[in-house]
This record gives sequence, structure tokens and C-alpha cells, in this order.
Amino acid sequence: MSNAVSGLPIGRGLLYLIVAGAAWGTAGAAASLVYRASDMGPIALSFWRCAGGLVLLLAVRLPRRRVRAAVRLPRRGVRPAVREPLNRKALRIGVTGLGLAVFQTTYFAAVEATGLAVATVVTLGAGPVLIALGARLTMGERLGRGGAAAVAGALTGLGVLVLGSGGATARPDGVLLAVVSAAGYSTMTLLTRWWGREGRADGSGTTAWTFAVTTLFLLPLGLAEGLVPHAAQPAHLLALLAYIAAIPTALAYALFFAGAAVIRSATVSVIMLLEPVSAAALAVGLLGERLTAATVAGTLLMLGSVAGLAVVETRGAGVGGHTEPEEEVVPV
Repeated sequence: MSNAVSGLPIGRGLLYLIVAGAAWGTAGAAASLVYRASDMGPIALSFWRCAGGLVLLLAVRLPRRRVRAAVRLPRRGVRPAVREPLNRKALRIGVTGLGLAVFQTTYFAAVEATGLAVATVVTLGAGPVLIALGARLTMGERLGRGGAAAVAGALTGLGVLVLGSGGATARPDGVLLAVVSAAGYSTMTLLTRWWGREGRADGSGTTAWTFAVTTLFLLPLGLAEGLVPHAAQPAHLLALLAYIAAIPTALAYALFFAGAAVIRSATVSVIMLLEPVSAAALAVGLLGERLTAATVAGTLLMLGSVAGLAVVETRGAGVGGHTEPEEEVVPV
């Protein structure tokens, strides 16, 4: 299977998403280490993450554009790119940038408020629920009985996670921030898929422009919070920030936008389960976070429910059920 217009095979798109999910799983752990090493707040951390990621993406993208401009070789089965109207492109990037700002800033705030494991599980557990519902309403992707059961199970797991812990592990304010983060993530994912189906998605271009817009959104808020933190070991803090900007940001988001443009939204949400799994392992093994029985039960319910979406997705795609064929994507 391959995407005949963008030239990106479906298998490679899946691989891109797997690498992105694993890399994202380390972002929260690195953020927790930043909080321990300095007085940096979540908005400032999100700003430096986007600003650093933008610099790295531009450093890679500009030489590639020069090479493509010098040598334009026609690819078999690839249609010429369709130029997107400027106002529509600005709207797409602006909304995606705002979604990214909400997604990662409230996620970092949730990590600070309720811990890495709970924040990541709630964000990536609620995300697929919102994505499945949003895809049904906006793109006609059928949910079905299995999908509805998965949504109900995820909501039950969220309730167990919040109410069962008595606030000891899952603090309500942190959980609320994680749900808001999930809403930003879902909006970003759905819009990427929507424009990808219309042939308006370009992985590297979308990522760079989105990071630029997100950085501008966060700059005034970051200045109010304080962009320059105090740290006992500045070199250690800079190393953590460099890692966050390079691996779970520049690399992961470039792969995510490229893969999400050719893969169904529900499938994207299932693959992103790699993030909460790896984050929970890092939270317990590296950061020493303790999980109560209610937290474990709620986590398993949420992750099991989202895994149920994988079963629905596989059946729909494999037996000619409810899954529509992938649309062709034209690079901008």
C-alpha cells in the first residue's frame, strides 16, 4: 500500500508514527527533570521547546529546499503539487499552531500538577476518545458498536482514575489540564488528517510553520511567566532543553505530521499508545513515582479501551467493512 500522490508509503507512515510516539513518551520525563533542576514553568518550557524545535527544523529544511529547487526530478505516479490559497494556508497553520500550543503547554502543566504517569495516560487516553468522536462528526468515519464500547470504557477509566485515588495520585486540577491537553491534541490530529485528505498537507512545511506560530503564541505568556529560569547546574538544564527540542519535538513532530496525513485518525490514536506506555515506565523506573491501585485500574481501563479501537480499526480495514480507502495527498 502506498500513497500515490505524496509518494509516502502507508507502511512508512506507520513507522513514522511509531517512532514519534516512542519519542514523545520521553518528553514528560525530561520535563519533570527540568522542573527538578530549575524553577522553569510549563509555559516557558513549551516556548523553548517550540523555539528550539523550529530552529532545528529550519536548519534541516532550508538545504533540502535548495536541492529540490536545483534538481526537480519527476516521480512516477506523482501528480504536480496544487498550490494552496494563502488565506486558507494561513488559517490551517494558525489553527494547528494554536492547538499545538494548548496541547503541549497544558500537558507540561499537568505533569507538574499530577505527575508524569497520570498526566500522560489521561492526555493520551482521552485523546483517542475525542478523535473518534470528532472523526465521526467531521469526516464520517464510523464509530460502530466496538468503537462506542471503547469510548465508554475510556470514560469509565478516567472516572476511576480521578475518583478512586482520592486526589492522592491523580489530582483533579492536573487531570483537568490533561483533558484540555487532549482536546488540543485531538484538534491538531483531526485537522492534519482533514487537510491531508484534501491534498493540503506537507509534513516538514506544516511542522515548521506550526512551530513558528506556536512560538509567537507562547512568547507573551512566557515573558509574563519568566523565560530565563534559575538553575544550580545551567549546563544540565541546557542539555535537557536541547534534548526536548531535538528528539520529542523537531524529530517527533516532523514524523507525526508526515504520518498523520496518510493514516486514518483512529489508527493514529492507537499507535500513540506508545507514548503513555513508555512515559509510565519512565515515571516509575526513572522518577520514582508511586501508582495506587485505583490509578493502575483506571490506567488499564483507558489503555485497554483505546486498544479496543485498534481491533475495530483492523476489522474495518481488513474485511472491507466501514473503512474508506485512503485519500491521495498532494504535497504543498
